[in-house]
Amino acid sequence: MYVYWRGTATQDVWSIFLIDTLFFNFKHIYIILMEKIKSTTVVAIRHNGEVVIGADGQATLGNTIAKSAVKKLRVLQGGKIVTGFAGSTADAFTLLEKFEEKLDSFGNNMKRAAVELAKEWRTDRMLSKLEAMMIVADAEDILIISGNGDVIEPDMEIATIGSGSMFAQSAARAMKKFAPHLTAEEMVRESLLIAADVCIYTNHNLVIEKVIK
Repeated sequence: MYVYWRGTATQDVWSIFLIDTLFFNFKHIYIILMEKIKSTTVVAIRHNGEVVIGADGQATLGNTIAKSAVKKLRVLQGGKIVTGFAGSTADAFTLLEKFEEKLDSFGNNMKRAAVELAKEWRTDRMLSKLEAMMIVADAEDILIISGNGDVIEPDMEIATIGSGSMFAQSAARAMKKFAPHLTAEEMVRESLLIAADVCIYTNHNLVIEKVIK
């Protein structure tokens, strides 16, 4: 077997091994670099006049935990609006910046800003490639925004996104129905902890924010 290396043919076994090893390593480094850092579970609940949003802290890179204390929430307008994201971290930060721009353009009208962001996200050539989902909440509304152009006002005033969202959703619904004496913050916290117990992409490092009226 001949291997051509910089124009020279060789049958040397060690040369072949070295070239194979370099190719294997570069291939896997490329695959790792092409993987996106992704973040997971976010929960928002409106209960007894309070709106609270929380998220875990785990970010994954492929099958590896890249960081265990990522802050996936952003407080806007002095705490009157809180946003959370799940999906590719870099993409989510780009969308958060766009959402802030929309808020400024439409006088801090959250619903209008959400609709305009969803429209641009779906139709803009560059934004349409971004892989993330967002929850935005103020004292009156909780909305889920996706790249398909959707702006969803969830049932039971519970919004969940991310890989552990269905676990958190189920837990939150149960607490709303059978433990209404709990506060919104307690419901958010317990929903995230239950999701973290089940979902391997969600951890117990929680960040929780209350929307200011």
